[in-house]
Amino acid sequence: MRPLISRTVSALHRSPVRTSLITYRDHLRIQPKPISISTRNMSSSPTVSPFTTAVVSSMRRLYPEALADKSFDNTGLLVEAPLIPSRPRNRNSVLLTVDLTRAVADEAIENNHSVVVAYHPIIFRGLKSITTNDMQQLSMTLLLAHGISVYCPHTAVDTVPDGMADWLCDIVTGKLDEPEPETYTMHTAQPDQDLSSASETEVTTSEESGVDDGDDNHTDSASGSTKPTSPSAAEQDQDQDSLSDPFVSPTTPKPKLRRPTHTHRTYSKPTYPRPTTNFHPGVIAHSRSVITPSPSASLDAANQFVASDSSSYTASNTGAGRLIEFQEPQPLTLLITRIAHAIGLPKGFAVAIPQGRRIEDMQITTVATCPGSGGGVVRGCIADLVFTGELSHHEALGVTERGGSVITLFHSNSERGYLWSVMRDKLEAELTKEWERVRSEAGSMARSPQQLRDMFEDDSVEVVVSQRDRDPYGIVVLEETAVEGVRLGSS
Repeated sequence: MRPLISRTVSALHRSPVRTSLITYRDHLRIQPKPISISTRNMSSSPTVSPFTTAVVSSMRRLYPEALADKSFDNTGLLVEAPLIPSRPRNRNSVLLTVDLTRAVADEAIENNHSVVVAYHPIIFRGLKSITTNDMQQLSMTLLLAHGISVYCPHTAVDTVPDGMADWLCDIVTGKLDEPEPETYTMHTAQPDQDLSSASETEVTTSEESGVDDGDDNHTDSASGSTKPTSPSAAEQDQDQDSLSDPFVSPTTPKPKLRRPTHTHRTYSKPTYPRPTTNFHPGVIAHSRSVITPSPSASLDAANQFVASDSSSYTASNTGAGRLIEFQEPQPLTLLITRIAHAIGLPKGFAVAIPQGRRIEDMQITTVATCPGSGGGVVRGCIADLVFTGELSHHEALGVTERGGSVITLFHSNSERGYLWSVMRDKLEAELTKEWERVRSEAGSMARSPQQLRDMFEDDSVEVVVSQRDRDPYGIVVLEETAVEGVRLGSS
């Protein structure tokens, strides 16, 4: 047998066929094309729901997978449910969430959605088994059992123009497509006005106020106890600061100075950070740049999905993190007010400033933004303010020790608002066009299963944001203590 093996090897060497290794750069160029479903002959049913495939195509056009950071990220269609003709069909609807928790999985099942778009990948590392002992794996198996697929875009959403990093910038600077002029009102007290007589809101626990854990709606007329208030330097200067600061209302009630009891310790539940609807800040003049541009190979691959001849993704608008440069310095209190309204006036969020400085005196010229854990992205960026989801203890110290400031919202609270403010409408518009195209290309459905016929007869498309998705952290606020907060004034 050895001579035969020798002749075979020699023949292979002489063959014109050559093999080569595909480099990582080449791999980035080999990107999946938009999925096309042939529905001309539906007598043999597809193995995957055509609506699910339309969702995946739409997400890939909006947030190309080539732009995700594949050095650590795991993006794409991670859970694909088979189309089983014998079971009732799912609705033509998509559920958006940041984290695919058991509560969100139950929400998807109860509402019979077809696809869950989970920003954070539900699978990060390779699985050696899938069991019900692991809660995430249990969620996956339940979704599969109910015909629900899961698509995870993660860092592709961070990097694109009008993505999550740009959304954080828009919170701070205002959006150019919302040209309503911004006005600042200097509140002046009347000579006979008694500021101390301002009505005070009774602070109650969640149980006393009847707040429902599942209710994520924020009313515009939130009570004084749910609005962050703004800091003053000293007790004796409080009224004077209120009158001289155009961003602080002099009618803000003073906190009662008494020891808190159990009825005055309020737990701010982790809730959906929906923006307030009566707050329309104007645009602050600024320039914006990308902190870490995406690799050129990734940009080339992503631009293959663009219909126009011009490149939509460039090093100047695509990548990790953004740096804002204001034409004029802005008060930190102004930026805090804008951020607070953008995430629905929570009980509070973390702010770090240098020791010995007053928050009212801080002026900001540059802001670095990054959703989620931004420490690695903004590390080499010397900005006056770092605005992100979370920083480590030492990363925050590094910023304040050099004279900068930090605002963190908790990891997912820097991401979740984007789903409501931007992604929902963008995906619904793109998916509506894609589903119309798929349906128009469908041939005769006479011999197709009833489930498939019903799906194609349904021209509706719905994209909704999860009402149960939330950051694991809330804030315990000790109301009516001697510790004052930061007063929020106009924007």
